[in-house]
Amino acid sequence: MQHSLLQFRTEGIYCVPGDFYIDPWLPVARAVITHGHSDHARWGMQHYLCHHHSVPVLKVRLGADISVQGLAYGEKVDINGVQVSLHPAGHIIGSAQVRMEYKGRVAVASGDYKVQDDGLSTPIEIVRCHEFVTESTFALPIYNWASVAQQQEQLRNWVVQNREKGKVSVFVGYALGKAQRIMQALEGMGKLKVHYAIAKLNEAYATAGVQLPAYEVLEVDTIKAGLDDVIIVPPSLVDSKLLRKIPDRAEAICSGWMQVRGARRWRAADAGFAISDHADWQGLLDVIKGTGAEQVYVTHGQTAVFEKYLNEIGISAAAVTTRFGEEEETEETPSTNP
Repeated sequence: MQHSLLQFRTEGIYCVPGDFYIDPWLPVARAVITHGHSDHARWGMQHYLCHHHSVPVLKVRLGADISVQGLAYGEKVDINGVQVSLHPAGHIIGSAQVRMEYKGRVAVASGDYKVQDDGLSTPIEIVRCHEFVTESTFALPIYNWASVAQQQEQLRNWVVQNREKGKVSVFVGYALGKAQRIMQALEGMGKLKVHYAIAKLNEAYATAGVQLPAYEVLEVDTIKAGLDDVIIVPPSLVDSKLLRKIPDRAEAICSGWMQVRGARRWRAADAGFAISDHADWQGLLDVIKGTGAEQVYVTHGQTAVFEKYLNEIGISAAAVTTRFGEEEETEETPSTNP
């Protein structure tokens, strides 16, 4: 195998000839960002490069005065002799795989990705390469997502069932990506009311030209909810005083972790729906095989299991330690004051 374009350093994933990092977790001079989730886009970089739909997200989360450049999908820039381009990852709005080409060798850092087309994110593009960095969040055969249409039907049916029982439906989903998918699924099911953290990021969708259903911002001080309302909040609001102001409520967690009965990483909820912005087991395999990569680096998730399986089926794989996390389980308040 030729010399790798990538190194895995203390600061993050490093492109050696380009002298830049992909989704670094410590401050560096130049960072190429795959998407706007907080475990991949961190504060403190001198300069950011990302897809132009991620620019407003980064400004909301990291500060309006950051130095950031936006690119379109497929647009190429030269960084120290490395041809860099961004390609759809299908994860959330603006999510991108970073393609790096140098002297005929191609490496791709995928960030997080999913195969399902959710109707909001640009569908994934499989990029041929020699080296491929993959996530492994749901890299176990038990994870097998239902279709998007089936997922949406499940949410809608649950709202109907709750109303028949005199309960207000409350959905818990990550503020960037998941919440917007819940909104899309429940359009026309009543008055959508979202937490302000979600509303702030909805503005990034509007800036990108993505139309979301009509919604209201939840009034946290004088919260009132009727049976015609559908409430959407981030994970940090589970079992909060805010939700306890709605006595007749039913809470549902929307996360890939709900695929496994009892695998609820939050406090008790009334229902769980397996809706994820990550690829399931088969999706991961399809993408990796599609790249034709001769070397695969397995990051955050089921790294040991997935590394072993890939090697067993003849794909050279190595597990790599990163600081990327499970963003579905955490939630920070968007702020312009990092």
